[in-house]
Amino acid sequence: MKKLIALAAALNVAAAIFAADKPPLNVMDFGAKGDGVTKDTAAIQKALAACAENGGGTVSLPEGIFLTGSIILPANTTLQLAARASLLGSPDIADYPLENVRWEGEFRDGHRALISARNAANITITGGGIFGPPLPLGKLRSPRGPVLIELTGCTNTVLENFTTQYQQLWSIHPLFCKNFTARNLTIRTVNANGDGIDVDSCSGVLIERCDINTGDDAIALKSGRGLAAQNLDRPTENVIIRDCRLQSSIYAGLAVGTEMSGGIRNVKVQNCVISGRQNAIFIKSRDGRGGFMENISGENLTVLKSPTFIGIDLMKKGIQATDPVPGDLEKWSRVQNLSFKNIRVQDVAVLVEGADVPPARPVDGFTLADISGTCGRAISVANMTNVNFSALKVTGFTGALVKTENVHGTGLGEPAAK
Repeated sequence: MKKLIALAAALNVAAAIFAADKPPLNVMDFGAKGDGVTKDTAAIQKALAACAENGGGTVSLPEGIFLTGSIILPANTTLQLAARASLLGSPDIADYPLENVRWEGEFRDGHRALISARNAANITITGGGIFGPPLPLGKLRSPRGPVLIELTGCTNTVLENFTTQYQQLWSIHPLFCKNFTARNLTIRTVNANGDGIDVDSCSGVLIERCDINTGDDAIALKSGRGLAAQNLDRPTENVIIRDCRLQSSIYAGLAVGTEMSGGIRNVKVQNCVISGRQNAIFIKSRDGRGGFMENISGENLTVLKSPTFIGIDLMKKGIQATDPVPGDLEKWSRVQNLSFKNIRVQDVAVLVEGADVPPARPVDGFTLADISGTCGRAISVANMTNVNFSALKVTGFTGALVKTENVHGTGLGEPAAK
């Protein structure tokens, strides 16, 4: 089996190298107008099909505004937008066919994304701007409207050097992907459900040097909700988020959960500036989720004006699943090894709000070290073991530095900074 996996990986690399050596195909040669009025869907898809028939390569969009409905990217393809090229989503819902999607943790009917790919290897989208269809499409929920980019079951995907703008719906949704990279992206959304990047049951994720300012979670880590997702056993794992600016005008800069029944593990957040309307970082679940969240760390973070630096609510967040995980103990998510070090906070109302933890499933392992800056209130936690607080150098707060209930560990009585 290992030899077969290695052979498949080698073939993927060889195909990507072969595709990269070919001259790009210009969509204008396939009938695209780029005038922002004529629908260029058929011309762009024709260029992508020609690229696939030739074994892969690059499809280029020159300067212009390319009005389009949903397009599908084939394997071994780079979609390259010129610096002043834009993909603009069509306002007609008929341009986004219905298919089976995972939306808010469960599979259901949804309109295909503006840019879509399934089970394809070696895809790159680079350059230019990608703009969503008008608000009525973004507001659709039953069935779900089209997101901007949705990649399902893809391997070795790179999204880089472009700008997106949308409202009231997710921008980028990788699902069941392996080796997913997002770098140098500028993502803007407004209104509830306007997430930036929703990483959903993916493995090997790198998000770096991105500037994300959204009306909902800037980055959300997910893996489905309910018993079906837990049994599917497709965690989001091995995630690195670094050198990013994450901001939310409604919810969290970084959300972990609530749709996490398949598990979330091995997440590192490094060298980021984060702020959120409710929480900079929110770790969340509820009964019926099951699953786990483990080995989640943050280091060298700057947290700007936010109600809470870290919110932990494992009891009542999120929509109940159609098939909740049963059992008095098993229904609760297992959370362990949370670690945040070298953190600078500025004008944060609450440093840590972590009292909503089920007594039946205490958090096992929570480290805070070298935390400095200003906050209105400090730390409130409940139902935790193996807690380690050290070098808590925050100032400006009222009340106790650390307020605990059924918490065991070290540094819980550390004096406030002077």
